[in-house]
Amino acid sequence: MVKAVILDIDGTLVDSVDLHARAWQEAFAEFGHDIRYDKIRSQIGKGGDQLLPVFLSRDDQKKYGEELEKYRGELFKTKYMSQVKPFPRVRELLERIKNSGKQIALASSAKKDEIAIYKRIANIEDLAEEEASSDDAERSKPHPDIFEAALKRLHNVSAQEAVTVGDSPYDAIAATKIKMNCIGVLSGRFPEADLRAAGCSDIYRDCADLLDQYDQSMLAEKKAA
Repeated sequence: MVKAVILDIDGTLVDSVDLHARAWQEAFAEFGHDIRYDKIRSQIGKGGDQLLPVFLSRDDQKKYGEELEKYRGELFKTKYMSQVKPFPRVRELLERIKNSGKQIALASSAKKDEIAIYKRIANIEDLAEEEASSDDAERSKPHPDIFEAALKRLHNVSAQEAVTVGDSPYDAIAATKIKMNCIGVLSGRFPEADLRAAGCSDIYRDCADLLDQYDQSMLAEKKAA
């Protein structure tokens, strides 16, 4: 039986993946690295600790990795955060999950202060009981640390009794590492084939589509046993 649903945020609840990619691209350029947008976008879903090593040498990471990540964070807040919009019917989906008696947690590679803003944008501040961010884990996705931190904050829920909903392959990889089922949504515009290959059990267009098909999804009681 599914006791809890753990939801990713960026690309799942709010439309922010493109914006994060632009902020990272600008930040890399500020530090002398001209990196193609599509290369960066394919890595969104990871935290800075996992994204930076893809593009920077060990020496560059030591020299200015922390400074670059801080610059990226401030740039995103000042230039891009105001452009983030919620996906349709996100609040309705969380209400359906909550009304079915399941616990809800958010688990994101974003920083804790960003999650607070996202919750306001998505109008779910009163629905998400627990949350875990990159601040709560030693390693961000695709490592499972953030999901493990979220599970610890839920009441009496094992990984096998929870389902995660995410938009990126990194959500699925992290979930499957601890034997937790993952529902994929295409709202982050990652290829469906990549989501399936990473371990997503079911795929939906977005949160609204998952809500429309809730009774046939693994969240429904008849498929949760």
